[in-house]
Amino acid sequence: MEPLVNAVLLTLLAVVSIAIVRQRSLFGVVVLAGIYSFLMASVLIVLDAVDVAMTEASVGAGISTVILLATLHMTKSREYPQPRNVVLPLFVAVVVGGALVWGTLNLPPIGPPDTPIHMHTAPRYLSHSVKETHAPNVVTAVLADYRGYDTLGETTVIFTAGIGVMMLLKGRRRRHNRDEAADKT
Repeated sequence: MEPLVNAVLLTLLAVVSIAIVRQRSLFGVVVLAGIYSFLMASVLIVLDAVDVAMTEASVGAGISTVILLATLHMTKSREYPQPRNVVLPLFVAVVVGGALVWGTLNLPPIGPPDTPIHMHTAPRYLSHSVKETHAPNVVTAVLADYRGYDTLGETTVIFTAGIGVMMLLKGRRRRHNRDEAADKT
């Protein structure tokens, strides 16, 4: 049953990705991006990475969607009605993708086995984390329990960035309202 659920979710991800690329409305792109994030969170839940799924759902589908929708509302932005030339962006995407693939060619398959993390930390986490934390897997145990303060710090940074964006947009809105009032007088 799990392979069927994965296949359906990955198919939906591909369909939503194509819909995002074909979409001409900024509002539609933001909504589809929120749907994509929700589907990705669902895939991560199926893969038992609940902590990463919660982060994706809250940041990707939740906060990002709300901030982007608020930005569209406050800036009154307009879409370009005519399609633009896509040769340059396609070229840049292919070059960056090629550079990323080229950069991974010399990496070892798993990593050098004699590094300190593989000699002490990783074996301890693998052997004790599920017993000590009662988490469903080692990744969840490491991120939620052993590195809980680090995860809290990352969440705080994202929250602070969201508040900063909202404050910037509110200042722009005030200035816009002041300019409109000055024009009327």
